Amino acid sequence: MGVVNTTPDSFSDGGKHLAPDVAIGAALSMIDAGADIIDVGGESARPGSLPVTVEEELQRAIPVVKGIHDHAPDAVISIDTRRRKVAEAALSAGAQIINDVSGFRDEPELVDLARESCAGLVVMHMLGRPRTMQQEIRYNHFPGDIYEFFVERIRTLEAAGVAPERIVIDPGIGFGKTFDQNLVLINRLDVFRNLGKHVLLGPSRKAFLGKILDEPAAERRDIGTLAAITAGILRGASIVRVHDVAPAVQACRVADAILRERVGL
Repeated sequence: MGVVNTTPDSFSDGGKHLAPDVAIGAALSMIDAGADIIDVGGESARPGSLPVTVEEELQRAIPVVKGIHDHAPDAVISIDTRRRKVAEAALSAGAQIINDVSGFRDEPELVDLARESCAGLVVMHMLGRPRTMQQEIRYNHFPGDIYEFFVERIRTLEAAGVAPERIVIDPGIGFGKTFDQNLVLINRLDVFRNLGKHVLLGPSRKAFLGKILDEPAAERRDIGTLAAITAGILRGASIVRVHDVAPAVQACRVADAILRERVGL
């Protein structure tokens, strides 16, 4: 899954893809490099970020979704949003997946859309809100609390009529977790496979890598990202969300071949 943020304030690529034609071009390059999914976001969820209006999010993201679909009709596009109005517009423009950092909690109407549509769902865990999530980190049991969060979310979504096979879970690396907790999540991803869902892992360029590497610049953490996604795949991740697609595709293929113990898959 390649990341295209159409925002001025995302932690890694903020401002880089503000112009729709630039964002569309970046997405097409990611597809050429081997991305299976393009994840388009119009609202930053980085630590400390503030929400934007629905109108602003629509203006940023929907032209990009439409442009990608127009140029690459077979591309699988994910819309990174927590709002029904944005998700609905994105699905109409060609998206097939709704990726909600709130875990489909912020807007109950989005659950209705999930049931009504044939979209795939990425249900992410986030502690609190982006503005404060790294300031008030408290768990009773870790990672058990996150496991129970997914048990409840899966039960709720399936009870609402969402087909079980359409749900993917994302433990939310960096979204209300300490440095050590991020490492625990990656190392114990296999626990979440017990829920019977595919697991998405998104460690790309995040702050815990910067701490390990002593590298403050997010765009200089791509090699560290490759190590994190490789570890994640070997622990059970089915999807990895990255900013730099080409080297990640190579890492995924090698990790997958080792995991399956044969080449050419």
